[in-house]
Amino acid sequence: MQQRPLGRTDLRVSEICLGTMTYGEQTGEADAFAQMDYAVAKGVNFLDTAELYAIPPRAETYGATETIIGKWLRARGNREKIVLATKIVGRSTAHWYRNGETARLDRKNIFYAVENSLKRLQTDYIDLYQLHWPDRPMDLFQDLSNSYRDHGGPDGVSFEETLSALGELVKQGKIRHFGVSNETPWGVGQFLRGAEAGAGPRLVSIQNAYNLLNRQFEIGLAEFAFREQVGLLAYSPLGQGVLTGKYLHGARPEGARFTLFARAQRYQKPGVDEAIEDYMGLAREFGLHPVHLALAFVTSRPFVTANIIGATTLDQLKLILDAPHKLDREIARRIDAIHQIRGNPSP
Repeated sequence: MQQRPLGRTDLRVSEICLGTMTYGEQTGEADAFAQMDYAVAKGVNFLDTAELYAIPPRAETYGATETIIGKWLRARGNREKIVLATKIVGRSTAHWYRNGETARLDRKNIFYAVENSLKRLQTDYIDLYQLHWPDRPMDLFQDLSNSYRDHGGPDGVSFEETLSALGELVKQGKIRHFGVSNETPWGVGQFLRGAEAGAGPRLVSIQNAYNLLNRQFEIGLAEFAFREQVGLLAYSPLGQGVLTGKYLHGARPEGARFTLFARAQRYQKPGVDEAIEDYMGLAREFGLHPVHLALAFVTSRPFVTANIIGATTLDQLKLILDAPHKLDREIARRIDAIHQIRGNPSP
């Protein structure tokens, strides 16, 4: 498996990153160990998690995924061979993150979150520490139109305060680099400007959703990835499984994520099923599994540093890791032709 540079750092990460958000909920500890063992054997050196995992977030499973990964790292004794990424929650009033207080991206919260992640992960340092979502008021997960609006009232913690706290942690050796997630071009620009002014470390990556149904990263953020070397860590490359076709026309397979949890809003919009059917038809025409078409599209994009894949079962992971990482020009052209008609139905 090929490796790619992480931003302007000296770290190189596998082009496939193992996402872990099901560990501790849909995927038990033994199965999670088997997945991580298999991924590493296939050349994956990059693991991504978050303090709020497992998904869906709730008090009972908060931190469960990091705890499982920490046990695995200790059992395998391979910490130095793994590039480990985790995330701190952005602004949130969910009571379990901060003992009843509002979670923010200020110095107090960042130091608290890092210390607890280090304990759960059983490590002295985190290679990539990411801001899971912005501190400023935004409708990233609630507004299905995905459009910006002015919320009024107080703004978020300043970029300078967040960068300063991250800088302290870099100096202490507790984190090596930092990235953002679910961020906008404006936010990325502010972090880069703050670093240039000496407020803290330089941003190295952007973890946003990117797949055949949502190519909005290409509008604005892709240029940052190219010109500033802050590449995309693409999450949901299969659109939370919808690009397999298993949820077409309202289907809800037994045990599947959308059957168990009401979290499908992004993929229940007009035009989604039609786009999926077009991409599945293209895959059949070229003799590809729909999963492999969707994953190869993401991995082959020039602004992508790593494609974050996740699986509930080991069999699913094996199918995913068998995917080709390149597309020939004709398939890429046909994908763009479908996109021209279908657009981004799931932003």
